[in-house]
Amino acid sequence: MISTQDWSDAQRLWDYHQMGHTPRPCSVAIGLGSHDLGVADTAVDLYKRGMAPLLVFTGATSPTTRERMPRGEAVHYQERAIELGVPASAVMVEPRARNTGENIRFSRDLLSEAGVEVSSVLLISKPYEERRSYATARKLWPEVEIVSASSPMTLQDYVDSIGDARLVIDMLVGALQRLLLYPEQGFMISQQVPADVLDAYDRLSQSGYASRLLRDTEGKILKPTAQKA
Repeated sequence: MISTQDWSDAQRLWDYHQMGHTPRPCSVAIGLGSHDLGVADTAVDLYKRGMAPLLVFTGATSPTTRERMPRGEAVHYQERAIELGVPASAVMVEPRARNTGENIRFSRDLLSEAGVEVSSVLLISKPYEERRSYATARKLWPEVEIVSASSPMTLQDYVDSIGDARLVIDMLVGALQRLLLYPEQGFMISQQVPADVLDAYDRLSQSGYASRLLRDTEGKILKPTAQKA
């Protein structure tokens, strides 16, 4: 049973993870691979609304997608987009990436090799991965403008789609930890985290929502160093 406090804290993290960008026309839309076909659906919707003339889907497989998407996340996204009416000529596939950094780097290289000029990217991810994806892209592809997008849904909607509230909160907590840790490792730009979000993160991690937290070689949770706003 999720307590009222835990749910309130999860909502704070959910809201922070979303960038709040308004989609606008960009050079290309890039859909980041995951277990969630909603990323492909959102990419198709944005394409049909004229927000990008070209879709790039990026992603290999992971332990959570290997059975569901045996041909690779990007390939399944491509198939979904074509099924929904996007012409095959408007879809490119990057099938090797296994993390967000590779998603960005490999997509950037694919477009460069194809001679596609890119000044702006509509970056499509799972709702709670918007900020992490944005921060990674800003670090690895600083010369382009990044506009974040995801399937429009509430935290409750997302929990209902996954069917496991505790797992979703674990993912929110793990994503926040990475936002705090990865800038020090050069994986993404640093972003200010408001005090109420850090407090919510601390309470949830201390309450046992820790299955997605990174740990050191001794199994201890890695502690980020971040100042409260």
